[in-house]
Amino acid sequence: MTFFSSLLNSLPGAIAQGLIWGIMAIGVYITFRILDVADLTVDGTLAAGGATAVMLIRAGVSHVTALLIAFAVGLLCGLITGLLHTRCGIPAILSGILTQLALYSVNLRIMGSKANQALSVDKYDLTVSQRFVRELSLKNPLPLLLLITVVVIAALYWFFGTEKGSSIRATGANPAMARAQGIDTRGNIVLGLMLSNGLVAFSGALLAQYQGSADVNMGRGGIVIGLAAVIIGEVIFGKIFINFALKLFAVSIGAIVYYLVLQVVLQMGLNTNDLKLLTAATVAIFLAIPYWKGKVRPRAKAEKEGGPAC
Repeated sequence: MTFFSSLLNSLPGAIAQGLIWGIMAIGVYITFRILDVADLTVDGTLAAGGATAVMLIRAGVSHVTALLIAFAVGLLCGLITGLLHTRCGIPAILSGILTQLALYSVNLRIMGSKANQALSVDKYDLTVSQRFVRELSLKNPLPLLLLITVVVIAALYWFFGTEKGSSIRATGANPAMARAQGIDTRGNIVLGLMLSNGLVAFSGALLAQYQGSADVNMGRGGIVIGLAAVIIGEVIFGKIFINFALKLFAVSIGAIVYYLVLQVVLQMGLNTNDLKLLTAATVAIFLAIPYWKGKVRPRAKAEKEGGPAC
């Protein structure tokens, strides 16, 4: 009974974190699935968004304005990675690593050369706070986080249905054909990276407010969590959610599922030092599931037809 009561008590917090990280995972989805670009800027961008929001709020800026400025900072991070990749000829994965590395020093500068900065809900008005996550009140962050997720998905659904959004999707699907149609593929890659990192920084700003602090290492491993959310969402809902908006929603649900699984494992007594190992194992398993399915189906079909499996 103690196990289930502790698990039930931790569920609201897990769902809230899943919704926040789900926005970041949607940003990862844009580069990983739509653009087909490996972007490792994410770890640095998440911390940049959190650091920017915390320092602005501490300086007296509105928490809503801080979120918007954090989004703009993310756009700038994506712009730098995009220019390194498209204008300097540096491979995308290395461009992301270079930007991420530079952001570590930049984030320290933003936070006044301190590794972390606190942000108390008692002193400042915050968009969301984990203190109220178990309360049945208007301060509970869950309804607002769900609303923000829906608004983000609706905005992206509209944007990727426009001519420019469709050209970005075409760039990721077939760059050569897109160029043949006169599409500026380099510009689209830069724009896609900007949009992705803008969402990641926005998520980082929400996360910093939710947990009441920003840390220079808060984004470490973020790309893996984002990939976990994308893969889990695709494996569970890949055949059900065909619509583009539903695919984005599946990514958000994937992040929630990831944190729910994490809470179950933690309640079973997993050492917190093993969380990164658990994350890597989770991503590896869900990445392997489609491959295993592809191997099993031809064999099952051959056996059903009475012939040997190839």
